[in-house]
Amino acid sequence: MTARFAGLPLDRHHPLVMAIVNVTPDSFSDGGERLDPARAIDDGLRFVAEGADILDIGGESTRPGSHPTSPEDERQRILPVVEGLAKHGLVVSIDTRRASVARAALDAGARIVNDISALRDDEAMLPLVAERQAEVILMHRRGLPENTFAGPAYADVVEDIRTFLLERAAACEAAGVKRERIALDPGIGFGKSVAQELQLIAGAGRFAEAGYPVLIGCSRKSFIGKLTGVAKPADRDPASAWLAVEAVRHGATIVRVHNVVATRQALAVWAAMK
Repeated sequence: MTARFAGLPLDRHHPLVMAIVNVTPDSFSDGGERLDPARAIDDGLRFVAEGADILDIGGESTRPGSHPTSPEDERQRILPVVEGLAKHGLVVSIDTRRASVARAALDAGARIVNDISALRDDEAMLPLVAERQAEVILMHRRGLPENTFAGPAYADVVEDIRTFLLERAAACEAAGVKRERIALDPGIGFGKSVAQELQLIAGAGRFAEAGYPVLIGCSRKSFIGKLTGVAKPADRDPASAWLAVEAVRHGATIVRVHNVVATRQALAVWAAMK
């Protein structure tokens, strides 16, 4: 029987593509582009037409150095977009670390809670996910956005983060979240060095060994700029597509991206080569 996540089949040879739909004024790559809900909804529909399986709606920038958005502003930004996309029967994810925002999004039709804090920043988040039996993506983050993710050093970045994520997954299961509703994300770009980012992508299989789906999100991130010398995030799509293939090759089953077309083309060629 094929494993599924949010009703979608999980297969390394046909990975799920999660498209980023930010409705923020200050996200690192596309901030301000979709403050108009109609534009955000149109973009989401286009991403699905291009091959996206999941639409990840975010109303708070968590780029390094960013400052928290109020829950009221976050809800106001995301709700029309979640409602507008969910009514088309699409799989919508809400990228938030606040239970009040997640609850409103789930009420509006979202199916997945994608929390960069692994349900730690808001003590009401874990009970909410368990109560609603929502799918959840647990991400590792060192430090906070406002302190540019500073924190203690890693002894072994892959094993340290794997241990943390498995502990968070166990906490979810103990609270009543079904195992098949949990995915893991090592948090590329959230408090790691360039070398550590690459180790985590190459180590995707270590996270997958526990049986949870693994999401990798490296699209347009700053470490690509450091590796390539490309300053503008939107110009990093070639490397982003290549890294999506690398993540899948090493064990990821979900990739989170800005450019759906480039990613789908790269993955199609990789599958054919297989």
